[in-house]
Amino acid sequence: MSKIRSLYVCSACGTESSQWFGKCSDCGVYGTLEEQLLPSTSSPGSIRSSRSARKITSPIGPRSSLPISEISEVGEVRFSSGYTELDRVLGGGVVPGSLVLIGGDPGIGKSTLLLQTANRLAQRLSRILYISGEESARQIKLRASRLGIGLDEASQKDIDNHLYILPETDLETVLHELEQLRPQAAVIDSIQTIHFASLSSASGSVAQVRECTSALMQVAKRENITLFIVGHVTKEGAIAGPKVLEHLVDTVLYFEGDRYASHRLLRSVKNRFGGTHEIGIFEMVQQGLQEVSNPSELFLGSRDEAMPGTATVVACEGTRPILVELQSLVSPTSYPSPRRSTTGLDYNRLQQILAVLEKRIGVPFSKLDVYVASAGGIAIEEPAADLGIAMAIIASARDFVIDPRTVFIGEVGLGGQVRSVPQLELRLKEASKLGFSKAVVPKEQNYGEGFGLEIVAVGKLTQAIAASQSVQLHKS
Repeated sequence: MSKIRSLYVCSACGTESSQWFGKCSDCGVYGTLEEQLLPSTSSPGSIRSSRSARKITSPIGPRSSLPISEISEVGEVRFSSGYTELDRVLGGGVVPGSLVLIGGDPGIGKSTLLLQTANRLAQRLSRILYISGEESARQIKLRASRLGIGLDEASQKDIDNHLYILPETDLETVLHELEQLRPQAAVIDSIQTIHFASLSSASGSVAQVRECTSALMQVAKRENITLFIVGHVTKEGAIAGPKVLEHLVDTVLYFEGDRYASHRLLRSVKNRFGGTHEIGIFEMVQQGLQEVSNPSELFLGSRDEAMPGTATVVACEGTRPILVELQSLVSPTSYPSPRRSTTGLDYNRLQQILAVLEKRIGVPFSKLDVYVASAGGIAIEEPAADLGIAMAIIASARDFVIDPRTVFIGEVGLGGQVRSVPQLELRLKEASKLGFSKAVVPKEQNYGEGFGLEIVAVGKLTQAIAASQSVQLHKS
């Protein structure tokens, strides 16, 4: 009879340890090591000795591997999910047999997005299975009716015949249903609720998530079923469970958004069939989620009434350029330490830009409060927005209006120089398409034809400030 040994697994990162510690040695989180009882296996020494004692009788040479030149090139067959934004994030469509993991904060709309996607897939494919471990069949039906799914009499019959609902948490039952029904696509909502009875740990633990995902992956690959898996997130925003969960799946998507804003961002952080850091934009309306075909309209203010302290930048998320209006407010401080506040922008990046402006331009920001925000609260992390941030702050400090049809593209160096950015032509093309007439870009970069824009190439911040002072406000 084999002995039972204890193994301590971190519920935050999945690190295994032979003894218990108060803090995980890998991720540094306290109180996350959980005990698991495992049967003892052969020692590594015995395994090595058995391998050394084994005689090699087969001829020398590879038995299963092939030279890369002999492997045939087969193009990926994709099908549309029914949402252009979701297809963009997935790399051009859904790949049959792939595993897609979607994480996000509670109430952000993960279940709504996948139920609507399952409904659209049911109108194109023969069988779609929606597995829910969090809601009953009646609750799913009520939510579907609220979203307008199945209300159209012309398509009611097709949807009812193609969209199947299974409220279940037992892994064996889920696997049996997948093997018997053999749907083209299935939704698991969520992986933390699926339970494998052979394991003693609770649902959502490291062992449960790892084993359930591995079993689902084997069935999906064998039966060529596309799986959309919902994953819960921790308070830090990472997907709960072991990191092996993100390694097992083919695509990892994050559904982001502010609970006080209507727009939602679907962001790709891993994709074996396409590029990463692509985003899809949705808007939460009464009938659920709908796509935003022109996302720049959400993050651009009114260009008819210009105000001091505003500037427009072109941010790139993957291959998608988005025009965003930045707003700044600079006022004298009444505290010993001036306040710095950002919405949608990196706080440390703002501190660096303020230090450069005070050193190179001479504005005493150490005595001024500075507030900077992006329209709509969209997160802008790339350095290409530095020039727009600096111009918005200077315009508010010196009280002048920037031409609302001017965009700023460039990274600001510590010496006050304006540096080049990637995908400049793509950004200029998007600005021209939306009716902008002028662009301030880095001098050292080739901007091509300019796409009908008046191009102002600058090498330093002082040149950019001189080019942006189009209207001076006269104080009464």
